[in-house]
Amino acid sequence: MERTLALAACLILGALLGWWGEQGPRPLPASAPAEAFAAGRALADVEIIARVPHPTGTAANAAVRDHLVARLRQLGLDPQVQVSRPFAAREIAGKSYVVGARVENVIGVLPGRDRQAPALALMAHYDSVPRSPGAGDDAAGVASALEIVRALKARGQPERDVILLLTDGEELGLLGARAFFEDHPLASRVGFLINMEARGSRGRATMFQTGPDNGPTIERFVATSPGSPSNSLAVFAYEQMPNDTDFSVSKAAGIPGLNFAFTGGQFDYHSPTATVATLSRRSLQDLGRQALAAAVSIAYADTLPGAGPDKVYAPVFGGEIVAYDAPVGWAVLAAAALLLLVGVFRARRQQTADWRDAAQGALAGLYILAAGAAVLRFARRAAAGPGYMEYRELLAQAHRFEAVLVLLGLGVLLLAAAAAAKGRMRVTGGLVAGAAGLGCQVFGGWDPVGLGLGAAGALLAVLAFGREAGRAGAWAGLLAIGLAAGAALQATAAPTAFLIAWPLLVACAGAALSAMGERRPLWVRLALVGLGVLGVGWLAGMVHAVYVNLDVPELLALLAWLTAFLIWPFAHPRIGGAGRITALLVLGAGLLLLVVVRLDPPWSERRPQASLVYYLVDQDARRAHVADAAPQPDPWTRRLLDSFASEPQPADATPVFREPLRGVPAPMVETSRPRLELSRADDQIVLNLAPPPGARTLVVDLRSPQALTEVAVNGRPADLLQTPDQWSQVRWTGDPQGLRISFRSPADSGLLEVRYGAISDGWPAGAPPLPPRPEDVMAFQTSDSLIVRGTRRLSW
Repeated sequence: MERTLALAACLILGALLGWWGEQGPRPLPASAPAEAFAAGRALADVEIIARVPHPTGTAANAAVRDHLVARLRQLGLDPQVQVSRPFAAREIAGKSYVVGARVENVIGVLPGRDRQAPALALMAHYDSVPRSPGAGDDAAGVASALEIVRALKARGQPERDVILLLTDGEELGLLGARAFFEDHPLASRVGFLINMEARGSRGRATMFQTGPDNGPTIERFVATSPGSPSNSLAVFAYEQMPNDTDFSVSKAAGIPGLNFAFTGGQFDYHSPTATVATLSRRSLQDLGRQALAAAVSIAYADTLPGAGPDKVYAPVFGGEIVAYDAPVGWAVLAAAALLLLVGVFRARRQQTADWRDAAQGALAGLYILAAGAAVLRFARRAAAGPGYMEYRELLAQAHRFEAVLVLLGLGVLLLAAAAAAKGRMRVTGGLVAGAAGLGCQVFGGWDPVGLGLGAAGALLAVLAFGREAGRAGAWAGLLAIGLAAGAALQATAAPTAFLIAWPLLVACAGAALSAMGERRPLWVRLALVGLGVLGVGWLAGMVHAVYVNLDVPELLALLAWLTAFLIWPFAHPRIGGAGRITALLVLGAGLLLLVVVRLDPPWSERRPQASLVYYLVDQDARRAHVADAAPQPDPWTRRLLDSFASEPQPADATPVFREPLRGVPAPMVETSRPRLELSRADDQIVLNLAPPPGARTLVVDLRSPQALTEVAVNGRPADLLQTPDQWSQVRWTGDPQGLRISFRSPADSGLLEVRYGAISDGWPAGAPPLPPRPEDVMAFQTSDSLIVRGTRRLSW
């Protein structure tokens, strides 16, 4: 009973400690001191910027631009609007395309004492995606940048210029940032850049990306940070991901800097629910407070941080960040190894540690990794489909699904501890792992990864759970495997090794103090609980960060394994504590809640289900469809399609969509065609394209039986039409003038095939009107738009 209470204390108090660390600072009111960042002041700009959706090229975005120009004048900056037509190469599903737009960056300069010194740039983007007001992404960043400039002015003239760069077209492909760093004369003056972003509506703001050789930058960040959950693992992980922000452009240009964002409440990311009402004031305060501290440290410094070896860093309780050079990680692991040896020596003196027990403990830890990953993977596949639209069903009930994963991961951990202690649990342990692996095949089809994890877990159960293992020996084996894994990470990816090394150090300290969990004095037991609470609380923050930012629940098995380091002496049920029944009850609770997540629809007025419907007009065939682009139509969409009294049929939506949509025939409406003109100019062939009146986006697929050379878009080289008979795609937005594609042909005559699609915001006036949606359904992204498509064959 005593150990059960200690285990409960570690888990409950640790969870509360982790929750407390995720709360962030209280928002300051508009009456806060002038030198401070105040969410109350920044919120006034958020309310204007995020009043309505404002994608690039819309009148609403132009209104935001005008507001920003006025705000820069109010701040005493001389604003300028950079109008540009940049483009970028992008890739979806392995197919490359070119995306471009007419963008309008808003730029101002706060003069510093030394006008020749490298400048600090504060960057955020003001455009939103269609249908989303973008209160988080990125009105919060823009408002923070404006408030930071105001606070800097209140502190006195900075040492160097501060460039305020508010970009347009970020959502289309970082286009505003590309335009600035490719064309604007101020770009060459930027010596350090701070970017502010968001991927949701709440949560702690974190600094998740830096430039290369970030050692001196991190030293400056750590010395001035007012408290941040930022860590080097997040920076390392983000570098491995395909995600981009405007910061990617400045980083590619070799400019050092810091990239900040909050990422909680991701249901609101790119959603109509991203309103001022749903935006967390704490998150806004946290973002601005951290970015202001970083800006002050750069703007008023005599010199900028230079380049140096990357640092290892992570937060501890109280808002402090610990940072050290990568080689110091070896010293941390050496200290853990020494403490482990002390613990093993003391346990051996009491004859409570055996090498066979250690082997079983090591295998039990590997079981937590393999079986835990299999169980958590099964939970994700059983809860919802793999696509982004399907994942939104989990985002709508994020807390429930997070509880599912925590219960299942904890259940596997407790089962491993009980099985190692009791022995004769090969069948139970193997069934849990094997059933999870097989369950992965039931939901979502053939899954070799899930099957392999389940099989590995079952094999480990057979090897580990045949005989009883003592607490001290099993804990020693578990920690020894952790030490080996920490050394492997230190050697191959030093910025990430702290994730294992720090909990391992705390656990090894407890092991040495308690003679591997066997000493019984009250002060030793209390110290062991205290160490467990601190370690579990720190890991709880990591669990939440991984859950929020990555749709890869299997990674949480690693954190369950690390948690085992800290709670093993209480979870091992040789003397009281949690046993097999407790473990199975925790697993059962997780599975029961998983059933609720799967079967209980989460949709509500606050978190509505997304619908994606279009009026699709094929100008060649002279026919129209009402089409649905969602993987599974919501009830409102099904009723809409049924109202046309026709069987759903595939509706060709190329080039806007690569796959046919689910559609029903609808009345034809008259629509204008885009302008496609082919001509010769200066030994080049020129294709001029412009969208039809009212269309915001033009999409064209181009193909020629010949390989064309010197292809350029608006005079800039582009990787298009290089391969005969292969389609190249261009997406152009917010530009009534359209674009100019020029090329040279190897022959005097040739053919260019064109597939075009034009997207106009809003339902066409001549079409049957859409019925009202219920409160738990919303139009998402470009839904409720008109798409016209057709083909042309142009020759020269």
